[in-house]
Amino acid sequence: MWPFSKKKQLEFPDFWWAYEEHFKHPLPELIKDNTFVVLDTETTGFNLARDRMLCIGALKLLDNNIVVKDSFEVYIEQEHYDVGSAEIHGILKKSKRQRTSELEALKQFLVYIENHVLVGHHVLFDVNMINAALKRNGLPKLKNENLDTESLYKRTLLISSVVQKKDRYTLDDLAQKFSISRKDRHTALGDAFITAIAFLRTIEKLKPKKVKDLIRKQGPLRFGL
Repeated sequence: MWPFSKKKQLEFPDFWWAYEEHFKHPLPELIKDNTFVVLDTETTGFNLARDRMLCIGALKLLDNNIVVKDSFEVYIEQEHYDVGSAEIHGILKKSKRQRTSELEALKQFLVYIENHVLVGHHVLFDVNMINAALKRNGLPKLKNENLDTESLYKRTLLISSVVQKKDRYTLDDLAQKFSISRKDRHTALGDAFITAIAFLRTIEKLKPKKVKDLIRKQGPLRFGL
């Protein structure tokens, strides 16, 4: 945890305290009663200190269904820009998309996620990018539990002795495995949608009943797509 004095804590904006308020209530015990927030970030690169988020995309899952009408997408103003990464995510420096400040994007995201469990592919990268942005703006780290679809998918392979296992599985690997369209690949909301379907298919195989059956310590931080 980053050190914050009591005086400094009192200076946090109202939206942070509203976010923290949600954690006074425990998560529902059963998976079917929980809302999961599936997220993805598009960034200028993989360096947590130097690179920045360009976009955050997310959607919600409830009772094994994607809540289509409740998606989240925000584009962020950034001075730092990497031409090489633009070839992947397609977010151009002079794009006419409406963008907001990093702090406003964080505010909107915290309002959206509340205390729900976060889901992502190599989720620790996204979480750490968001935490780095929070730190730049004088705020503590995210408090949400998180789940990584690669780790969960690997658990399904433990059930089978036939499938040849790999050390690493990309989002494209999971999309191919579960026959998921990659039409909007490398957009934050598009990747969140692919991840959400992969998560639901993986849950079907694991058949967990309770959230605690899914939440485990994550592996080492991974970088990649």
